[in-house]
Amino acid sequence: MHTVSTTDRRRQMPMGDRIRARRKALGLTLQQVAQRSGLSAPFISQAERDLSVPSLVSLLALADALTVDLTYFMEVPDSGAIVHRAAKPSRIAIDSPVDYIDLASDLNGRKLDIILMRVPPGHAFPTDQRNGEDFLYVVEGEITGVVGKTKARLGPGDNLHFDSLQPHSARNTSDREALVLYVGTPSIFRKTADGVIDAADA
Repeated sequence: MHTVSTTDRRRQMPMGDRIRARRKALGLTLQQVAQRSGLSAPFISQAERDLSVPSLVSLLALADALTVDLTYFMEVPDSGAIVHRAAKPSRIAIDSPVDYIDLASDLNGRKLDIILMRVPPGHAFPTDQRNGEDFLYVVEGEITGVVGKTKARLGPGDNLHFDSLQPHSARNTSDREALVLYVGTPSIFRKTADGVIDAADA
């Protein structure tokens, strides 16, 4: 059985969580840390919630107040596997005639999706609307994209990049498969406990 070390767990934590975890481990209040560091309690509270990014000088003061080395706050999360081999595609488990191949790595707190889609002839994606940005690039074949009042027929090399709050959809109106690269934020795909990539709606 693989045991996750304390260091590994900390690497997976945002900076704000690291500050809060250390403060609570020492049994200190925000006001006590403020007194020790010379920083204001509201600023420390914002830093703990990742609403404010402390400067190097502020981090040095916090490190001194929390009796840790500066590297406690500076460790970079382990990004996991960052190389994908063509011979071992990561397919997304979703009930759809579209073949979704995940090209993104297993970054902790992943913020975007990078998906290669094989879209069969006649397939239409439902109209969607959500916070974020979408990018579609046609590698092979043709699709027709609709974004707000804009409708465009896209061939190889053509792309759409738009605010996904606009109602949008796409359809393969040709008689052959289309290969489309999709990049979008925020990520709507996730890995389940058994490592299978899944999505609520896509």
